[in-house]
Amino acid sequence: MEAPRPASADISHYLGALRRHWWIALVATGAGLGAGAVVTQTMPKVYESATSVLVQSVDQDTNAQGGRTKGAVNLDTEAQLVGSGAVAVKAGTLLRSGISPVELARSVSVQVPANTTVLVITFQADTPQKAQAGSHAFAEAYLRNREETARYQLDKQIRSLNLKVKQLTGALTGINARLASAVPGSPTESNLLSLRNNSQNQLNSLTGRLNELTTTTVGGGSIISDARLPETPSSPNTWLNIGAGAMIGLLLGLCLAYLRERFDRRLVTAADVRDRGRVPVLATLDERSTPHFDDVLQPYGPGGRVFNRLRNEVLASLEPDDQIIVVTGTSRGSASTLVAANLAAALARTGSDVVLIGAHLPDSVVDAAPLARMLGVSAVPGLSDLLAGRVGLSRALQRTPRIPSLRVITTGGAATAAGLMQSQRLKDTLQALRGQGGYVVIEAPSTSSSADAQSLASLADAAILAVELRRSRRPALEDATEQLQRVGTRLLGAVVMPRLTVPRPSEIEAPAVTLPAPSPRPSPAKDDGHEAPTQQLAAVLKRRDGDTK
Repeated sequence: MEAPRPASADISHYLGALRRHWWIALVATGAGLGAGAVVTQTMPKVYESATSVLVQSVDQDTNAQGGRTKGAVNLDTEAQLVGSGAVAVKAGTLLRSGISPVELARSVSVQVPANTTVLVITFQADTPQKAQAGSHAFAEAYLRNREETARYQLDKQIRSLNLKVKQLTGALTGINARLASAVPGSPTESNLLSLRNNSQNQLNSLTGRLNELTTTTVGGGSIISDARLPETPSSPNTWLNIGAGAMIGLLLGLCLAYLRERFDRRLVTAADVRDRGRVPVLATLDERSTPHFDDVLQPYGPGGRVFNRLRNEVLASLEPDDQIIVVTGTSRGSASTLVAANLAAALARTGSDVVLIGAHLPDSVVDAAPLARMLGVSAVPGLSDLLAGRVGLSRALQRTPRIPSLRVITTGGAATAAGLMQSQRLKDTLQALRGQGGYVVIEAPSTSSSADAQSLASLADAAILAVELRRSRRPALEDATEQLQRVGTRLLGAVVMPRLTVPRPSEIEAPAVTLPAPSPRPSPAKDDGHEAPTQQLAAVLKRRDGDTK
């Protein structure tokens, strides 16, 4: 018998949850695709156009230590100047769009390719034309600003040189005047001559520098690749948004599938019975091995092998004196009938005397047909007739035609079943069957429908739960386990099967039966070698009715 173990969290558990709830992941992924498409349609379109500018050094350029290029131009500084306020004002003047310089500066970005003196100026706008015009305007504004700055620095140097030339010219005029009045050959004349030579040399140098500056052509750079009209928007990216939406939807679907699996109260797999219900699983039936209701399983079929293994495990789990096994279900249905009949047949095939009792009392004769049809016996008389005192034990016991060692007490005909499962007559019947030897398998109603299953379990030595997947729920399984524990019945485990499809009562052909006349005094008839226990039961029943022997 398989021992309970803690819930596992391996990859198969998550794959099983995904297999059972694949539709949630599919719907969530579809919703993510739709959301990505909607976001793409609602997002404003953004176009980008880029202009490449070759930056040339001018006299005022100085490169910071550690710059990315070895030239005089520091491109990192120039990239910051492109988005400056002065350049943005000039770009706004060129565009004539009425947009503030701050907004224009936010739409421009600059990239510096490695090991080059090139600036790539990119402008974003809501139309291709605006993007192209904006990129070109910022490139022109940057070059103009750079040229104006260089021209201003050059003019400043020219003004400074002119002032110095003017000063030197005045000084030289004064020296010449003083030299004219000096005594020839005197020391004063020698000093004035030396001063005049120095001033003349400085004036010549400044004049040459001034001539060079006045003839210098200022050029801070040039456009080497002008902005082009973009054909497609750079944002939103349709495939990126749809792909991201699908991924987010898939992740959300997986989370929802796991949460549904985690908080689902239904029992979907045998692992749920074992891990979430903490009940050992004795056998697991699938769609192929689950028997039909119109016949008992063949011993060598797929289901027959399952019940043969179940029989072996049950026999290994029973104590030497254990004889009575009750089979009950966790939900309304015929799962307990199916398991009890096939287990009794498997036990009887070993040669042991087995009595199968259908204790799920019916509301009509038609309800008793499935068990009778499965084993090929008459639906009446049965347990309800026996407990009501209309027939004796020998009349209620019927031998199955295909398995001679298996005898059956069907549920019987329609009767008022209130209190019959708690009556002393049932206890005496089970005691008499226990005295005959062999095994007794009781097919009990589900623990969720009435307290009869608990009452029958209190008279049994062991119990087996029949669990229909997708019909049974975890609280019902826990309640069934607790009911059996409270009466001290040892639970061997559960037999798990898929949800059964039972024929409707209108589709079941009710067998022709003749109910025997009520007899308050059942006669102690012989019962195929079991006369003594039957007579004892009859005597007990007579004493309970107030009769004297």
